[in-house]
Parts: sequence; structure tokens; C-alpha cells
Amino acid sequence: MRSIPAGLVAAVLSLTAGHVTWAGTDRPAQASGPLRAHPTNPRYFTDGTRSPDGSLKAVYLTGAHTWNSLVDMGPSDPPAEFDFPAYLEFLQRYDHNFIRLWTWDSTTWDSRANGKLGKDFVHHCAPLPWARTGPGNALDGKPKFDLTRFNPGYFDRLRARVRAAGDRGIYVSVMLFEGWGLSHANRRVKAADGWAYRSHPFHPDNNINGITGDLNGDGNVLEIHALASDAINTLQAAYIRKVVDTVNDLDNVLYEVINEGGNKEWNWWVVQTIKDYERTKPRQHPVGLTAHGGERTATMQVSPADWISPGGNDGYRDPAPAWDGRKVSLLDTDHIWGLGGNHGWVWRSFLRGHNPIFMDSYDGSGLGERFDEKFEPLRRNMGYTRRYARKMNLAAMTPHGELASTEFCLADPGKEYLVYLPNGGAETVDLSAASGSLAVEWFNPRSGEVTRGQNTSGGQKRSFQPPFDGDAVLCLGRPS
Repeated sequence: MRSIPAGLVAAVLSLTAGHVTWAGTDRPAQASGPLRAHPTNPRYFTDGTRSPDGSLKAVYLTGAHTWNSLVDMGPSDPPAEFDFPAYLEFLQRYDHNFIRLWTWDSTTWDSRANGKLGKDFVHHCAPLPWARTGPGNALDGKPKFDLTRFNPGYFDRLRARVRAAGDRGIYVSVMLFEGWGLSHANRRVKAADGWAYRSHPFHPDNNINGITGDLNGDGNVLEIHALASDAINTLQAAYIRKVVDTVNDLDNVLYEVINEGGNKEWNWWVVQTIKDYERTKPRQHPVGLTAHGGERTATMQVSPADWISPGGNDGYRDPAPAWDGRKVSLLDTDHIWGLGGNHGWVWRSFLRGHNPIFMDSYDGSGLGERFDEKFEPLRRNMGYTRRYARKMNLAAMTPHGELASTEFCLADPGKEYLVYLPNGGAETVDLSAASGSLAVEWFNPRSGEVTRGQNTSGGQKRSFQPPFDGDAVLCLGRPS
């Protein structure tokens, strides 16, 4: 990975013969908010900022997230501390403005549950939200958890990292619970059976409070993320309030109920618990639900959540269907491939009304390779889509696949059009709603190069040919 001097994150424009190459990124202003669904285009959030005409601007979210951004993970015990400032520099370099800040519910992660993507060892994970006071030792030989007492180090770190991200213009989804371990990986080939529960604070041998997560003794322990135990839910509600107390005054906060876990009733209960408590606070922040837990995309769309991550199992793979805008869609490679995706997926998702985000191996501490080079184009193009989102009147743009022969088109018909050509070649765009002249701009998503074309006129369908080979992005708008 190329290094960049601390604090030196500048916009560099190389201008040659009508071409523009984007490199680096502007140093952003502090993230403003709190975010809320845009009132006229709820595919996006707004931070309350207004355009010169008085209309609310839309905020497009995109960025790379990684597992150990909050809870340290690694083969040593304790694990090495994650370099969060370096991670923020990494995000800024690609012009990203969003991360999921991962929590982890267990004291270990047997990554061998992920097969070929896993490391051949068990990660140790710390810190966790509850204090380890004893008396007595847990199954890992350390003091048992007292589930009525919080670990100040966890919440101090949570606040510091959310605030540091906001200072760099980055919005943070604060994950409250992690469900993949218990709901998907607790019984997996290549991993020790029951590893996630044996290292969970709600295992009866790991706490001093008499709490057991396996109420029916079937070993699945899905009761932890369900409305099955008043005692467990009371502890969870106290933890939710502690998280809200920790970050409520920060503008760049979103909440995520759980990663790939939780049944519908419990998910909705967590959403409502956050919302009810935040109504007693100065700020209210968006709350989200993610796919591949106990809930499907259809029920998440009608839930009390403000944003969701649709699931690959519900048809939101590549290309994802155009988003209907009932809620904000943070379309996440984590719920499609795990580790996967490419730069074309970014453009296809963006132009169908989603906010694409990327599960990144980053430093290789979790899964995958360190700074995996095959994902470099994807990382760059998330930043490129964000530049176009800022350039356009995004609040007025909606998916209009019927206007382009490739069917990847985000448009404010008659005013602005952004079209993706996955295979290059000729593209037909229906400009019947446009009158007068439209500026033509071509963007090469592989090189980052912009080429200005000759203006065109509206009133009918027009054919366009990119000035370079391979996939291309076509931007049409009013001449400046």
C-alpha cells in the first residue's frame, strides 16, 4: 500500500489536453448532522445542509469497513491494538465517508469457520462492553464477567473513535450486537463446535449473574438475540442505553442493531429501544438493520428502522434491483459475498439508488489478505461515485433504467443523467425530457480520467460512444 504523510491529503488535478485525472482527496470538513432520511428522496440521508435554491442536500454514504476497527483481534492474548488513525488516513485517501464500527460479542473468533478465507488460528478479541470482575474464572481462565457493570475502556474507545472519524468527515454506524458468530458460525465445519457460545459473556460459566443464553438446551443459543428472556433483555436494554449515552451528542452517528443475527421481534425491539431512549436526548440518529440474520429484506423494509442492508439471498447481488426508496439502502458486500465485489458493482449499485459499502480485509487481521490489491479498483471507485454524488443534485436523482440501453441510469430527467456502460461500446440515452444543450463528460473508472465531450441537445434519444475502450461512465447535465 502506498504511504501518505500524516495530514497531507490534498486534491491533485492533472490537466492535459482536455483530460482530468483525479488523485488523492480533498480534506473534508467535520461530519455534520445528525443524519435523517431525505424528505423527498429517502434513498439518501440529509444532514440539513441546503443548496443555493433552499432545497435540502442529499448525503451519499460509501466506504470500506473492517472487523477489528473497535474490538482488537489477533492470535496473541491480548491482541495487538488496531491503528485507528492510520485506518482513517486510509479512508480519506480513497474519499470514503462511512464505516461500520464493528463490535464482537465473544472473547474469541474461530476464523476457521470461514473455510478458505479464514486464518488457521483462533483470534482473541478485546475489549468487550462488560467488566471482568470475578469472583471466579470464566472458561478462558480470566475473571468472570459482571453483566451489571460496564467496562469503561470499551466505551471510552467507542466515543474516541466515533469522534475522531467525525472530525475527518466520516459517518460511523455503531454496531450494538454481533450475530454472525452465534447464528451462523457456532456450529461450522473446521471450527470447534460451539466456540462462539463458549466464549460469550452470556454463557453460564462466564458470568457471575446466573445468565444462560441457551434456554432450551439445544446448543443453538439463538435465544440471546430474541425476546426469550426478560433477564437477558433487561441487561441488553441497559447496554443499549449506555451506548446511546456515550455517543448521543456526536453528529456522525448511525446505529446498527446487529450483524447478521436476531429475529424480527427482537430486532424491532432494539430499534424501538434506541428510538425511545434517544427521544429523551438532544439528538436522534438513524437506526439500521442488516440482512442474513433471522429477518429478510421484505420485513426490514417495513420495520421501524431508518436504513437497511438488503441481502444477497433476497436477490440483491450483482446487479441489485433498483431501490424503491422506502428506506436508505446501505448495500454491503459483506451480505453478498463476504469478501468480494469489483468496481463495476459499485457503479451498478450507485446508479440503482443504493449506497454501496465494502467489507475490506484491510490489514489482514481478520480474513483475507493484507491490503488485497485486487480490491484497489473497488476502493477507488467508491470515492469516484462520491465525487459524482457531490457534483450532481443528488436529492433530485432517482433510478431510471428505462432511459438508458444498459439500464444503469440515475437521473433527474431533463436536467442530469449519469449512466454506466459495463462493457463500453455505444450507449443510447432517452433525452426526450431535456430541452436545450447538455454538457457531455466521460469518466474512465479504471484510470480515473475525465474527458470532456461536445455538448449535445435533448428532445429525443441520442447515441453516445465513449472515447476509450472498456467500461465507462457518461455524465450529462446543464453546461456550467
